[in-house]
Amino acid sequence: MVGRRRGSRATSGSQQPQQQRRGGPRKSLREPALFAKKAGYESEVPHEKLTIAQAKRGTPAIRPVRVYADGIFDLFHSGHARALMQAKNLFPNTHLIVGVCSDELTHRYKGYTVMTESERYESLIHCRYVDEVVRDAPWTLSPDFLKKHKIDFVAHDDIPYTSAGSEDVYKHIKEAGMFVATQRTDGISTSDLITRIVRDYDLYVRRNLQRGYTASDLNVSFIREKKISLQNQVDRMKETVKTVEEKSKHFVHSVEEKSQDLIHKWEEKSREFISNFLESFGPGGAWHVIQEKSGRIFQALSPYASPVASPRGSPSSSPTRGRSPSPPSSPSSKSPRSPCSSTTYPKGASAHPSTSLSSTSEEDDDEK
Repeated sequence: MVGRRRGSRATSGSQQPQQQRRGGPRKSLREPALFAKKAGYESEVPHEKLTIAQAKRGTPAIRPVRVYADGIFDLFHSGHARALMQAKNLFPNTHLIVGVCSDELTHRYKGYTVMTESERYESLIHCRYVDEVVRDAPWTLSPDFLKKHKIDFVAHDDIPYTSAGSEDVYKHIKEAGMFVATQRTDGISTSDLITRIVRDYDLYVRRNLQRGYTASDLNVSFIREKKISLQNQVDRMKETVKTVEEKSKHFVHSVEEKSQDLIHKWEEKSREFISNFLESFGPGGAWHVIQEKSGRIFQALSPYASPVASPRGSPSSSPTRGRSPSPPSSPSSKSPRSPCSSTTYPKGASAHPSTSLSSTSEEDDDEK
């Protein structure tokens, strides 16, 4: 099979290096990686053994360096992707082959997986760094397998991998000078992910029940299902109460803000009212000026005002409208008056208390 590598650093047409064109056409990143043929790699280009120094210099120029990386790749995560990225970038021109072990071998030597082998194969062919995937890869790499797939180097982290009765399954690869080390990513692994799920088992059971899975799907008993359902209702009530509390707090806060605004406005209006009142009715206000002016006007008009009741000793009559006042009469100029013309007063009252009955007798004498 003609090896093909990803086009992440591909150039167009005539700009491609001669050795890459001979190694086969590049694949677009929009296409998945290829599955390796059972017969292995077939090419007309002679496959000579390389050293790491030669591969780093970009030789041979007629073909890419074929690097192999194997694993289980269960719950494919960023740690897997970073290891494959390092393997892909080991040399200037690399064709990355990834071997994925079957379920049978994995269950026998390592343990049960979450994903099936088909799911793990599919996850690898859609990784951008992978050019070729070998299904049902061997647990230990034999010389025949390396020759069959024309493998130049094997990439893995350099921690001894104890398995299948061996202290390190990559020991013979290291001794042959075909091993290239990569670095593990701390904080992420398949075992860590499974540990999180097991640790928070109840949480994930409740999550999936809420998403429509049945108790039978989750292998949960009837009593446990009802208990989880009750707990979900309690949690929903708590969320409702929390939401109501937040809304009430927001409402109280808004009311406080509005009340403070009203108080500020009331204080401003009060100060404005008091200021206007003092300007109008204060000691130097307009009201006092009006009072003073009106008092002067009343004083000027008081001689012409007709009193309602004359006090004692005041004239008995005042000038009437339309008549000129008559000069005061002297005893010699008084006109004769008839006795019936004299004014009568009620008993015990007189218009002029200072005038006695003698005035009447004097008028009688004058008439005589």
